[in-house]
Amino acid sequence: MTQSREEGLITIRTAVLDGDMDGISALVSSALSEGLAPESILSESLTAAMAIVGDEYERGERFVPEMLVAAETMKIALSILQPLLKEDDVPPAGVVIIGTVEGDLHDIGKDLVAMMLEGAGFQVVNLGVDVSADAFVRAARESQADIVAMSALLTTTMVNMRGVVEALEAAGVRDTVRVMVGGAPLSSEFAESIGADGYASDAASAVRLAKHLLES
Repeated sequence: MTQSREEGLITIRTAVLDGDMDGISALVSSALSEGLAPESILSESLTAAMAIVGDEYERGERFVPEMLVAAETMKIALSILQPLLKEDDVPPAGVVIIGTVEGDLHDIGKDLVAMMLEGAGFQVVNLGVDVSADAFVRAARESQADIVAMSALLTTTMVNMRGVVEALEAAGVRDTVRVMVGGAPLSSEFAESIGADGYASDAASAVRLAKHLLES
């Protein structure tokens, strides 16, 4: 029996929350074949699910490994939707360049933030790890980024974030992008001291910060 529109959206949302990586593709394909709009699946299933995941994490009801599984499930669904969203000319919430700064090879937290941002409707360009200031600037220009997001997990590499901000200023693109930073040794005070626009302590707060920066 054909599901109602709401039932289809709830089923996909539940699959993301449950981390059903094996079943999510079939659920999304079925929903599309029954006429559900890609934009509705993105906003009412994927984005809604990842918002719940973030809330549960902040309440201590979900942990990082569980967040990663949910995010990976969301990403599988998103890979099906993205070509259709482009065809429908659905604009992203914003364009985010993200990477771990030069000298730092940590990527789990950064990748989780990237996936959570994608789930929230952002177009994300993930530069990976050990990213130079020049690479951040080049990507920001090429992608016409709204936000540059930097991660560092070492006190010895977090200082390189200042160099990225300075490089953005020198290249004349600092006024067109917001800069957000995150990582274990960082703080709001550090973010302010290097001229960044904000600091996020985890993936859930990073999504909220990104939305806030584009609204302000």
